Amino acid sequence: MSIRRFALTAWTFLCLTTAGTAQQAAMHDAVTPVPRDGGWMKRHESFNERVKQGNVDLIFIGDSITQGWEGAGKEVWAKYCTPRNAVNLGIGGDRTQHVLWRLDHGNIDGIKPKLAVIMIGTNNSGSNTPEQIADGITAIVKDLRTKLPDTKILLLGIFPRGTDNNDAKRQVNMKTNEIVSHLADGKMIEYLDIGPKFLTADGVLTKEVMPDLLHLNQSSYQIWAESIEDHVKRMMGE
Repeated sequence: MSIRRFALTAWTFLCLTTAGTAQQAAMHDAVTPVPRDGGWMKRHESFNERVKQGNVDLIFIGDSITQGWEGAGKEVWAKYCTPRNAVNLGIGGDRTQHVLWRLDHGNIDGIKPKLAVIMIGTNNSGSNTPEQIADGITAIVKDLRTKLPDTKILLLGIFPRGTDNNDAKRQVNMKTNEIVSHLADGKMIEYLDIGPKFLTADGVLTKEVMPDLLHLNQSSYQIWAESIEDHVKRMMGE
């Protein structure tokens, strides 16, 4: 082998290796779709059965905070969401990687909702960096845009948690929100951070709003609904 050919071969190998390493580095767990087991799978399958029935104009995608529309937020949901043919696609404990798996396995098959409301990521805050969580949220948004090209997306900033801004996980969420806010394109994707609505003037989250400083009660679900109502109306073309 000539020196020139050897050099070219070595360079090609180096480029491929470097590219592979970069790709591997980008594939962290927040963007790697994985399922969960037990009751999670049953709830996931119930979503698939529901969407097969059609008549879905609005979907909410998220974790336990979204699932809570069926609990503490039930009455608020009945007022604001049920008339809009809404479907709750929230599962407690979900992280971005679990939502990605669900979107690939039936949760949005065969439907054409007018609007998808996303609020996910807080369960990643203990193990992922803001950049990684933002990657996961970005992957979810891209997946929805691919699978549901006519569906508009209202991406909500991750809700505040912990007592104040000194809370480590709240800091992660705040930094994540700063990154994903740039996903808004002014057309099909809008970003909205309603977090301040849950806080006092000096940024404190009280147990009167979120009893465990993470999950909502009926009054805070009312705040959620009222805070996004104008966006929902406009984006759904009402």
